[in-house]
Amino acid sequence: MRYDLSGKWEIKLPDGRVKADGFLPGSLDENSVGDPDRVAKAWHPDIEDRSGEDTEFTDVDSRITTRLTRRFTYEGPAEFSMVFEYDVKADRRYYLHIERTRAASAFVDGKEARRIAYGLSTPTVFDVTGLLHKGSVITLVTDNTYPGMPYRDITFSSAATDETQTNWNGAVGEIYVEETDARRIEEVRVYPDVKDNLTVSIVLRVAYEPITVPSKDSDFSANRCYNDPTSAASQDTAVTEASVSAAVRISGKCLAAPVERTILLTSGNTTEVRFDNIALTEECSDALWDEYEGNLHEIEISLIRGDEVTDSRTVRFGLRTFSYDDTGRLILNGRRIFLRSEANCGLFPETGHPPMDLTSWERIVATYRSYGVNCIRFHSWCPPEAAFETADRLGVMIEAELPNWNPRDAFNDEACFNFYKNELTQIIKTYTNHPSFVMLALGNELHASDEGVDRMHELLRTARALDPTRLYAWGSNNYYGNKGADPDSDFYTGSDHYGTPLRFSGNKGVINTTAPNTRRDLSAVLGSIRESYKKPVFTFEVGQYEILPDMKELEEFNGVTRPDNLAVVNERRKKNGISDAEWERRVNATGEIALKAYREEIEGVLRTPGLSGISLLGLQDFTGQGTALDGMLNSHLQPKPYPFSDPARFARFFTDRAVLVLFDRYTYENGETFTAEVKVANYGKEPLPGEFSYRLETASSGRGYTNSAPAAGAVPGSAIVPGYSVPISASGNRDSAETGINSCPPGELTSLGTFSIPLTGFDRAQKLMLTVTVGDIGAEYPLWVYPHVDPACPKDVYETEVFDDKAKDVLARGGRVYVTPHSTKEAIPDSIQAQFTTDFWSVGTFPAQEGAMGQLIKKDHPVFKGFPTDEWSDWQWFRMASQRAFILPRYTDAIITEMDCYVRQRPMAQLYEAKYGPGRVLFSSMGLQDLQEYPEARMLLDCIYKYLGSDDFEPMQEL
Repeated sequence: MRYDLSGKWEIKLPDGRVKADGFLPGSLDENSVGDPDRVAKAWHPDIEDRSGEDTEFTDVDSRITTRLTRRFTYEGPAEFSMVFEYDVKADRRYYLHIERTRAASAFVDGKEARRIAYGLSTPTVFDVTGLLHKGSVITLVTDNTYPGMPYRDITFSSAATDETQTNWNGAVGEIYVEETDARRIEEVRVYPDVKDNLTVSIVLRVAYEPITVPSKDSDFSANRCYNDPTSAASQDTAVTEASVSAAVRISGKCLAAPVERTILLTSGNTTEVRFDNIALTEECSDALWDEYEGNLHEIEISLIRGDEVTDSRTVRFGLRTFSYDDTGRLILNGRRIFLRSEANCGLFPETGHPPMDLTSWERIVATYRSYGVNCIRFHSWCPPEAAFETADRLGVMIEAELPNWNPRDAFNDEACFNFYKNELTQIIKTYTNHPSFVMLALGNELHASDEGVDRMHELLRTARALDPTRLYAWGSNNYYGNKGADPDSDFYTGSDHYGTPLRFSGNKGVINTTAPNTRRDLSAVLGSIRESYKKPVFTFEVGQYEILPDMKELEEFNGVTRPDNLAVVNERRKKNGISDAEWERRVNATGEIALKAYREEIEGVLRTPGLSGISLLGLQDFTGQGTALDGMLNSHLQPKPYPFSDPARFARFFTDRAVLVLFDRYTYENGETFTAEVKVANYGKEPLPGEFSYRLETASSGRGYTNSAPAAGAVPGSAIVPGYSVPISASGNRDSAETGINSCPPGELTSLGTFSIPLTGFDRAQKLMLTVTVGDIGAEYPLWVYPHVDPACPKDVYETEVFDDKAKDVLARGGRVYVTPHSTKEAIPDSIQAQFTTDFWSVGTFPAQEGAMGQLIKKDHPVFKGFPTDEWSDWQWFRMASQRAFILPRYTDAIITEMDCYVRQRPMAQLYEAKYGPGRVLFSSMGLQDLQEYPEARMLLDCIYKYLGSDDFEPMQEL
């Protein structure tokens, strides 16, 4: 029986503050108890403590601009008290359960209760037998300074950092007193074996604790920090049987037959009982737990004494195997899978702590799944029971981590090691029966001495001894990849490998530093890893492409945090003269650019034979660490109200079955031939056909390209671009006889060969869309074809590299001037180096980066009459987008705006025009005269020259 303790609790702080009408479950923040929030420490041990100063916002008030602001904050012990109003039986045992809390102790009428289970990531349990009676005052003391524990490691982790989850104080989830018999079931752990047999093995821990009445001198305080069931008081007395026998019965529809065994229980001890190889019914073989298939089974375990059932447990579990094959690839139920993981950093802005209920987690996990996610990595924290239960039902995998982010001296002392050993043990025991729980790492980006590494390996051995059905690693991105893969770990996930990137992202990553193509992959760095490590490898925190903040989310913050950091950004953009409509255009443009980059990252991994998957950071905005808003989802885990945030668009390429078209470049000149190879990454359960078809057609303006099946009614065949006197055409099918491939088998990357299309007959520039289809899936890629042009500046236009006296004289006489300096720092001192993608993570965390956020283009401006473009830069803009951008003295309605990060919000442009007295002037920072080897740059320059010489050249702004 359970006695629910949720409701009214009195709250007291050591300084005398009292709140008589407080409540649990909840935090001090939710109870409006605490102090004003101030930035008192650096967010990360590698970042210098700036004592709250933010050099990027020196012109604003004292509001916190690097993260959300807690409305109330407090660190230290806090007392929560309530009166127990239920009858207590003398022959029963009583346990106080707190589903999730911080460092905690409990008292009943002033006497301290013995803590029998504890973990920051798991329930804390106190034995209150003999202390509790009707009318007793239960006092729970919680302390978020974590006495005796590694405070720094904990509070830098996502479990307790103010950058995301907050270092909340209190108790959340279920809070109740459980009444039990002296003989009770403590644990049930189910281990399926569906690889070699259709069986389960079950481990039970059964306690026999006869009722004792504590003497007034009893000391229950011996285990303040760690679970130590042996610390019971030595002076308690009771008349008990030294040992008793009891029967354990296991039954369930999934079992071929019930199982029963008699066991011997000894007084004051817990007995571990193992039932090996219990046969399951044949029907179970068709109901395995799998990706997106939440097949679950139930068994009931009963503890029987005579004719009385003294305790029983109903346990839900799934049948699956999760391991890796002899090629070092992840396998689920014997088949290779492609891990599509997303990092959850514990950001819940309304509560400041994770939701503990099923409804909330059903929304969260379903949202992730709608974007194609099949695994959630909980970055340096472990989610609650409701998250595991939801993931079980929806067939989504979970990688948990210990609450540990220490890039200096992890596991450096015995106390730290013991804390994390208990945390590891409690996580594994508590969540064993969840099939979604497939991996665990010891923390995020850990660094350690040799002794610390030895302790890591000891923890890995402890984990495998407890539960061999999961994979374990010493951490995620340990040493930032600079020490390579750990041979004792079951998988390697890192941003680098000995300094070589294992991803494309970053301002100096290949997406921004090499010409766009669809052939690049990570084979070289994987080959280096494979020289010494043969286990699964998947990428780490890929993406981090920043998106300008959606200001409509400001209205969503009604809970424990306040978005001062976003409010400051909003105030600054208004001060700079950027309208709501203009800002929304910028948000959407940065989102479209980020979406493009995410697709390239993901397809690069899919193109790499041997990689087991990709782990993103991330789909959700991260409102800390300088404010890193890189999500398709806002901080409330809701899709943003823009086209780029449509989950269907992301899921088209974040998928288990993908058509990959490999080609050298996106831009061509009339008369060239387009050649591509078709590959299929098939990580589904069924083969795909070994044939493909393709279609090339004119793309409508603004159409976002995808990786999906073609629209209904589309007929593959001749590739035709309409609207030309000489249309192009080519055979659009390659059947199995031509490809030499009967099928694309599951778990493989299969090449179906190449095809070519001559690109002739183009007398004007065109954006084309290539669609390639294999079976019921397909992919779309944009291509741009330009006619050959020889750009020539009109004779009546003065072209100059500097805004010199002659330019001013021409303008003063009503003339036209084109200012086009070389795109260098020397030629344009007041400028920044732009890049194709948006910036990386946040300027607050990586202040050395320029902060460029990509191009916002006035696509309907007459200068683009012959240059098809969207409102944001696509791959045809790569050469130009990678040049410098002017920093202007004030906001200007530019033709091509270079968007700036929201921290700085400098007015910038790559192409803008103005009236200068009676004259007209156009400025370009792209140095197009130096890019004439590229057809897109020639075409753009030709369009600029024609615009300068036309009647359309009538700027409205004055310089």
